[in-house]
Amino acid sequence: MDNADNLFHPSLATALMKLDPEDGEQIMEYFKTHALLNREKALLQASVREQKKLLVENAKLKKDIEQLRFQLQDKQRRRTAKALLSPAPPPPTLSPTHTTPVNQSASPAEALAGVPTNPPPPSHDRRERQSRRRRGERKARPTSDPLSLGVEPRVDVSRLDLRVGRILSVRRHPLSETMSIQEVDVGENAPRTVVSKLGGKTDLEELQGSLAVLLCNVKACKMKGVVSQARLICCSTSDDCIELLVAPTGSMPGDRVTFLNYPGEPDRELQSKQRVWELLQPDLQVDCRGVANYKGCGFEVNCIIR
Repeated sequence: MDNADNLFHPSLATALMKLDPEDGEQIMEYFKTHALLNREKALLQASVREQKKLLVENAKLKKDIEQLRFQLQDKQRRRTAKALLSPAPPPPTLSPTHTTPVNQSASPAEALAGVPTNPPPPSHDRRERQSRRRRGERKARPTSDPLSLGVEPRVDVSRLDLRVGRILSVRRHPLSETMSIQEVDVGENAPRTVVSKLGGKTDLEELQGSLAVLLCNVKACKMKGVVSQARLICCSTSDDCIELLVAPTGSMPGDRVTFLNYPGEPDRELQSKQRVWELLQPDLQVDCRGVANYKGCGFEVNCIIR
């Protein structure tokens, strides 16, 4: 209570004592206590705001680090492909055995004795031809660039960014009875909006609060006026029987779904021209036990560090 003595002017305490000599001191103590509580409350609110600001900055830094890591891995893959596809250096050409030409003006005795004579210097035309030949060889080398050879990237399930998400809310699409709109937490700062075709085939109330598996690196697109930022992964035996792929017990939003035999980092965004999802979809199956797999390899959930 020492700091509270400076909160009020001494004349206030004097006035209270004159008005109420018996309870004036208690009233003054109440004022001081209330003022200190207000000050502590303001400090606590400022601390909470600062903590939220730090959490947002930390999330941005994590996202920047992840992007830089993807760029570094992409550069390493390009460098490795370039090293594998670059042609081997040509074998060193063995220079012919140096022979000393015989000067035409030398005598037969000197020629038979092997007396060395100075060879004539190369002509100016010969030097120009050799330099042009070297320049032509230098220009021909860059054709070994792997990009010019049309190297095709790998096509396997590791290119998919499959993550566990929790459905926070679900509602029907205002413009389509067969579609629904979900807000899904996938471990990011804000939930993603997902438009799916579960409106007419699933009880929407049962989806709220459940865990699901989402494809998160697809390009955002509008579906009946609503932008969908991911895809819900479903299982189906026919068009009339569609169920969500359920994440394992203990999973948390943001955990990545991977496959043991197919390591690697996912693409930042799947390009529609490459049709990666269309090529991989036939090999994504559910076995007799109800476990999803890719080419017989079951999926596993990698928990993120929080």
